[in-house]
Amino acid sequence: MTTPSDVDVALASTDSANPVGPVDTSRAYGAPGPDLPRIVPRRHPGRWATAAAALLVLAMVLNSVIRNEAFQWDVVGRYFTTAAVLDGLLLTLWLTGVVMVLGFLLGTVLAVMRLSANPVLRTLSWGYVWVFRSTPLLVQLLFWFNIGALYPTLGLGIPFGPQFVTVETVNLLGPTLTAVIGLTLHETAYAAEVVRGGILSVDPGQTEAAQALGLSRRRTLRRIVVPQAMRSIVPTAGNMLIGTLKGTSIVSVLAVHDLLYSVQLIYNQTYQIIPLLMVATLWYIAVTSVLSTGQYYVERYYARGDSRALPPTPLRRLRGRLAAARARLRAATAADVRPVTGRDR
Repeated sequence: MTTPSDVDVALASTDSANPVGPVDTSRAYGAPGPDLPRIVPRRHPGRWATAAAALLVLAMVLNSVIRNEAFQWDVVGRYFTTAAVLDGLLLTLWLTGVVMVLGFLLGTVLAVMRLSANPVLRTLSWGYVWVFRSTPLLVQLLFWFNIGALYPTLGLGIPFGPQFVTVETVNLLGPTLTAVIGLTLHETAYAAEVVRGGILSVDPGQTEAAQALGLSRRRTLRRIVVPQAMRSIVPTAGNMLIGTLKGTSIVSVLAVHDLLYSVQLIYNQTYQIIPLLMVATLWYIAVTSVLSTGQYYVERYYARGDSRALPPTPLRRLRGRLAAARARLRAATAADVRPVTGRDR
């Protein structure tokens, strides 16, 4: 079997005996020369056929939606920005923000308890996650809404002793507060697992190095472990945020005036069910799109330490494609207007 060194020796001996000039070594190693055919990528007609079929189906679906008079797009436009719908949208956004903040604060505490060396804290954290992940959200909301049947009064005082302040549960827990409590306790169980999984994704060597430098456990967790765990936490947390936004629609069973309940109040009076449901759908799509865009940039921010160069944003990617298309167009134009030489004549 010949090696590149043997080929070099053979070419060198041939070159010394050849008075014409040196031998092109690139052709000896199989590199493309000026007289070799140009390498072109393999064509995939099946991909283009599949893409064309998908675009055809998409065009048919859009045509059926836009031209279907049953959607009543004029009614959708009329109610899209009414005061009742916007008030419901603001309450939905407020519920989503409050539930996510409280859920991740309590979930972080539970995650730290789950990773603690104390067996009591580990057991309590595991038990909380087990109970609230095993129970449907609707059941939890209905349970908290009827908590007055179990505890008619709530009091503040000495444990297992006299109470100094008591208040009736019916007067304390309204529909909105009940929705906040139920959604927060439910999201806390999932947030705890998200944070715990993110912490476990960090290499244990990072913690060992911090301990070798004399950093405390709290500072190690806050300055070293959590920033690296965010790369694993953010994608799942973004999905939870979008899921919570859509999950707030379930509070309509408690007569909380969120987006869906506000729409239901309108179509119960006008009997225009489909267009009013489209109003809610379009608002959910718009808010979810904004949250997805924010999630992309947050993920990109925490990916700084994972790769040498950050991935390009969609806007930069579009600019790059436009610049490449302009460059190809200029090259084609320059080839067409090339001056005629004597050899061309």
